[in-house]
Amino acid sequence: MSIENRKLDKILDFNRAFIQNKEYEKYETSKDPDKKIVILSCMDTRLTDLLPKAMNLKNGDAKIIKNAGATVLHPFGSIMRSIIVAIYEFEVDEVLIVGHEGCGMCNLNTENLINKIINKGVSIETINTLSNSGIEVKKWLHGFESVEDSIIDSVKMVKKHPLTPKDMIVHGLVMSPSTGEISIIVDGYKNK
Repeated sequence: MSIENRKLDKILDFNRAFIQNKEYEKYETSKDPDKKIVILSCMDTRLTDLLPKAMNLKNGDAKIIKNAGATVLHPFGSIMRSIIVAIYEFEVDEVLIVGHEGCGMCNLNTENLINKIINKGVSIETINTLSNSGIEVKKWLHGFESVEDSIIDSVKMVKKHPLTPKDMIVHGLVMSPSTGEISIIVDGYKNK
């Protein structure tokens, strides 16, 4: 990689100027979310600025967790752990699962993805070894057939988790990555 294309160097150069100009001061807040909410959102780049703006969130208002598809795949995985920590350590009283229209995890072509993995140098033997060890790589990488159904499944996973308080409010929402419009899939106030 040529020295001109080293992304980290550019980030660090910018960061030095950011610190020197004290631009961080406008972001100062506590670690506790002011609005007492935790949001699980997709990692889609279109939502980076749009989601907080469309939800009237500023720095310090919410705990925001991101992953591919805004999904809770495992009851004891890192996403669920983060939600449980937010509930008990940061006194969050509402959970928002926010998927979006046109999500890349919807109907993801796992054959194509596995071919890309192999083309980057991971051997087919490694993939087969994982599969023979009980990790179904295709299933693990596969997204979902419907954004709405995935959101409903994730809401259920959070709501029914043995460590989630029974009165926890869990919403399921879909956002338009074009306009920021939010649609309710699961109204947590009605599903208490």
